[in-house]
Amino acid sequence: MLSQKQLTDIKELQLVCEQEEAIHLKLNWDMLEMRNEQELTDFFHYEKEKLVGFLGLYGFGSKVEICGMVHPSYRRKGIFTRLLGEGLEEMKKQGTETILLNAPANSSSAQGFLQSFSCRLSFSEYQMKWVETDLGSEEFIEIRKSTLDDLETEIQLDVQCFGFKEEEARKYNKRIRKEDTQIHYVIEKDQQAVGKIRVQHLDGEAWIYGFAIFPSFQGQGLGRKALKRVIREQHALGYPIFLEVETKNANALNLYQSCGFQTVMAQDYYQLTLKS
Repeated sequence: MLSQKQLTDIKELQLVCEQEEAIHLKLNWDMLEMRNEQELTDFFHYEKEKLVGFLGLYGFGSKVEICGMVHPSYRRKGIFTRLLGEGLEEMKKQGTETILLNAPANSSSAQGFLQSFSCRLSFSEYQMKWVETDLGSEEFIEIRKSTLDDLETEIQLDVQCFGFKEEEARKYNKRIRKEDTQIHYVIEKDQQAVGKIRVQHLDGEAWIYGFAIFPSFQGQGLGRKALKRVIREQHALGYPIFLEVETKNANALNLYQSCGFQTVMAQDYYQLTLKS
């Protein structure tokens, strides 16, 4: 695991970089705080005991996302290029299939770097925040906490709804269960599992993840009912509510907007190609 000093150094550097450009860096703090010490996932550059460069690798099955940053006063010195090179070498050793470099859409420094690098825009993602909205009368929907017996169902939902390969979905679900930082729920109809949704409380906020309904049960309003119930519950607990959605997922985007979510940030994901 990362030391408390390393985590504090990363947080301080993140705040400096975000304030410099009025951006939000997606550093996946739930994963940073639960690192496996047997895996090389984080790369640091210190100058006189001050962290001025950081790069983290975040694995999701056979896909790895990269997010990094360099202190504004230390840019244009090749620090990020070196950190990225170290990260790519590690992923080459691991046989990573898909590499995505994550950058805030409004970061001029990130865009400048990417223009000089061999990559292509793969997709964009919105971070959305719920703005208090009249959700109408509450409609009954069966939602319960997930158990170990639901693991296979959750794996199949990731395969059918998010395009995971079965083995990577299995590895991913086992890992997030082990990390135990999220509350897992199963959505049911007539006592049959039809979907799932996860909630994580982080820094006083509630984040919704992994929301999916089996394709054969879509179009029946089950997802809308489940989402509204989770919103009501988290709002009653006093949490501001957030979620993420790919910009090209029009159905999900329309659902979230109709339930009161508004876009507050955007992230771009660029696919990199490893040189043999």
